Amino acid sequence: MSATDMMRTIKAVKPIGEARLRLQWSDGAQAELDLGDWLQTPAFAALRDPAEFAKVKLGDWGHSLEWPSGVEAGADALWLEILAATRREDARAFLEWRLKHGLSLSGAAEALGLSRRMVAYYSNGEKPVPRTVLLACRGWEAGRRSRGRVVA
Repeated sequence: MSATDMMRTIKAVKPIGEARLRLQWSDGAQAELDLGDWLQTPAFAALRDPAEFAKVKLGDWGHSLEWPSGVEAGADALWLEILAATRREDARAFLEWRLKHGLSLSGAAEALGLSRRMVAYYSNGEKPVPRTVLLACRGWEAGRRSRGRVVA
């Protein structure tokens, strides 16, 4: 992926509760995210302590969030959570497909016969992803499997 095709980065983070964050993204988007479910997993157990959770900092170049206890959360995973929380499962499924296959905006556009701009809209959740596009993603995967390519 080229630098222009990469995921958005986090520009600012502010804890706003025991498990909630306010995030500002590189494209100007802002969102509040509840990480309560994440804190129930072993990997995020240290953040159940409100004092530790409040010590959140931006990771290198805004590609993650970090805590002193060593816990990290990637920007891409956080954005996927925001899409799910805002009931944008279509955008989440589309973006997961792109990330799974390492497709840039241009690569996904070429694979699906779409414009790069539409792929960006779908990836960012700015426009609803039509069911036909999601089916085309599955068809593209099936075609790769049938040609003997490994699908992660």
